[in-house]
Amino acid sequence: MKKHFFNATFWAFLSLALCTTACSDDDGYPDVDGQNPAMALTTDHIQSAAGRTFTIEGTLTDADGISSISLRCADLYLNKTIDLIEIYGEPQTSYDLSYSYSLSREELGESFTVTVTVTDVGGRQVSQDVLVTMDGDFENPVFTVSPSSELTVLIAAETGFTLNFSVTDDRALDYVVINIPGLVGFENFEIPANGQTSLDVSQRITFPSEEATYEMTVTAVDRVGNEETRTSTISVSEMQNFPKMYLADVATTAELNSDVFGVPMLINHPAEYQYRARYYNKAAGTEIFFLPQKTDFTPICFGLDPNDNTKLTYDPETAQPIVLEEAGVYYEIDINVLDLTYSMRTYPVSEATSPMGHYTYGTQCFDRWENGTEYIDFFIGWGGSPQDAGNHLFEQDANNPHLFYYPTEGTWTLEAGEEMNFIISNYHPDGWWDHVEWRCDDSANPEKFGYFSKKNDVNPNWEGTNQRWEDGTVVGDNWVKPTVTVGGNYRFEFDAHLGRGKIVPAN
Repeated sequence: MKKHFFNATFWAFLSLALCTTACSDDDGYPDVDGQNPAMALTTDHIQSAAGRTFTIEGTLTDADGISSISLRCADLYLNKTIDLIEIYGEPQTSYDLSYSYSLSREELGESFTVTVTVTDVGGRQVSQDVLVTMDGDFENPVFTVSPSSELTVLIAAETGFTLNFSVTDDRALDYVVINIPGLVGFENFEIPANGQTSLDVSQRITFPSEEATYEMTVTAVDRVGNEETRTSTISVSEMQNFPKMYLADVATTAELNSDVFGVPMLINHPAEYQYRARYYNKAAGTEIFFLPQKTDFTPICFGLDPNDNTKLTYDPETAQPIVLEEAGVYYEIDINVLDLTYSMRTYPVSEATSPMGHYTYGTQCFDRWENGTEYIDFFIGWGGSPQDAGNHLFEQDANNPHLFYYPTEGTWTLEAGEEMNFIISNYHPDGWWDHVEWRCDDSANPEKFGYFSKKNDVNPNWEGTNQRWEDGTVVGDNWVKPTVTVGGNYRFEFDAHLGRGKIVPAN
């Protein structure tokens, strides 16, 4: 009996073992080869960064059929199971894995291990670890100080200028190339950056003393090959009737380039070689220069001639600032770049006018329904509509009723790469009656604001014209749409008398 019992037990055990190895225990799916799944991931190391999305990819195969894939990383709170039978209704013998995971912008970790596990219908598993490190380089270098797109170099005994620019990278810069075809020594002139995160360049460039035009490109390249390029047209000539002239009230090239828009300030061009600036001087001792290019004090900077302060010089190496000694007044300054002469006068705030007519800021003087039944407080702000302007109201300066600021309190933070889109408008709680508005000259690169009252509600004493620039051309319906280059805290200043505004870093 014992022998028969042993045989029965043996055969029962053998039958169970055969069933276990030859039959799937997952809903009766039969085994084909009984082998572990095969996993071929495209990489076992992914370089990523905070706020980025990484993707784990690979090809998974199993002759018996894959039932599920899991991805686990406790530090990232990643616990994902991909149930292929639930998705497809049956196991898959081949599957192309592509799973993406978004990292938090606040992620502080330096590296993480994600374990990928593939399970077949027989319960057999294979796992592989993928290392995710936070040292990826995805961003192009950034020009924090760019060469101006239009540069004029005046012919002199030694014709040339000092090219200044600054570049940063979130990881490591490799090199910068200055390329000026046709100029000996500057056809692919390379400056090594040696892995620095920032590079300030001040490079003297000399030209033949004859009229010519050169095209220049400056390209910054980081260690993984991301690159950013700036282009400029350089005109070598005698003194020009510059299409634009700017007033600079800052001391450094970095400050010229730290704004979202508005610095330096565009001035008027009433006649050939002649320019007129109007400027509200907040504090005594303000120092100013005049520049025909926006981003640097070179190649040309108009300031006082150190040998004769009744005249101007254009040499940035020797020019002295024009000093505005009287505070709380508007200055009107005329310059002639051909004669290198200048004159200036002041006028009080009481003589300045703005287009806003009979409205008194912050008082109940705005007719809400245009029928005299209800008056609401009059304010202006920036936004997408008169109603939205209420979310960004300006504060009026205590000493100059034409000057406004935002924010009124607290901080205003803008993100790098943020694209703005707004107009300046009166506030109206119902979103219409847009009587008092301004548009800009160029949406992407605003330099001046034109009055744009749809009611033609204009101060009759104002020297300007509704929806017209000072030269009589039409103010287009251009919304203000600059892109923020550097993230940080900012302040918006707007002068209704001058039609000038700027968004600059907050102190």
